[in-house]
Amino acid sequence: MICLLAVALSLGLGQTAQAYERAVEITVDGETLSPAAFAVDGVTYAPMVALLDAMGGWDTTWDRVSRTATSETDRFTLAVPVGQRYVAVDGQRHTISAPNLIRNGRTYVPLRAVAELLGAKVTFTSWSAPVKVTTGESGGYSQEDLYWLSRIISAESQGEPLAGQIAVGNVVLNRVAHSDFPSTVKDVIFDTKHGVQFTPVANGAIYWEPTAQSVKAAQMALEGSNTVGKSLYFFNPSLSQGTWIVQNRTYHSTIGNHRFYL
Repeated sequence: MICLLAVALSLGLGQTAQAYERAVEITVDGETLSPAAFAVDGVTYAPMVALLDAMGGWDTTWDRVSRTATSETDRFTLAVPVGQRYVAVDGQRHTISAPNLIRNGRTYVPLRAVAELLGAKVTFTSWSAPVKVTTGESGGYSQEDLYWLSRIISAESQGEPLAGQIAVGNVVLNRVAHSDFPSTVKDVIFDTKHGVQFTPVANGAIYWEPTAQSVKAAQMALEGSNTVGKSLYFFNPSLSQGTWIVQNRTYHSTIGNHRFYL
């Protein structure tokens, strides 16, 4: 009886631990993605090459030794190592929600994390409807926006991972879109309604030449890449206690040395 009970329990535990998988249809700008995608425990996976091809302009190679798929554009290189919870943009790691997978010789990536990193919008309504990926919705941006955004990113987050630099840009752009803040990038950066908002404005670092990576992060943020959702605030706990933010805003995530809040 004890042996039978042990077997039954082990079988039950094995069934509980087994991931639940379902087929998923993905459309990119209205065109159905092929080969088919799938979802595992609520995470939608898309075939990497097909997804990037549908988003335009990518050349992909495969390294058997490192088990890494690498895609290139004239803007940057995206490396996707199988089994890891990150992708690398020009060598800078960006953590994603679930590990990259390989199925039938194809690399699959978590759809939302990768698509949003590349500036696309992902819309999910139900498992019975296609998951929609829409590119090119960020619209154009001015050289003035790029000028100031790259400088605030560089001054606030030099040495941070690319995802963290994009996140600083996201905060500025989220404020531009929010009714409580000014409506341009420059005006948000120099906003003093409730005191100076960004330390580089006070110490003059905002005028320093931005790093190449900060310019890239600004371009990606302006083109729609997002790593912190609708966050409006951030601070570095090693430099500031962020008392008002902690007491009044909702924590979102930590990237590098910065904590981000909605």
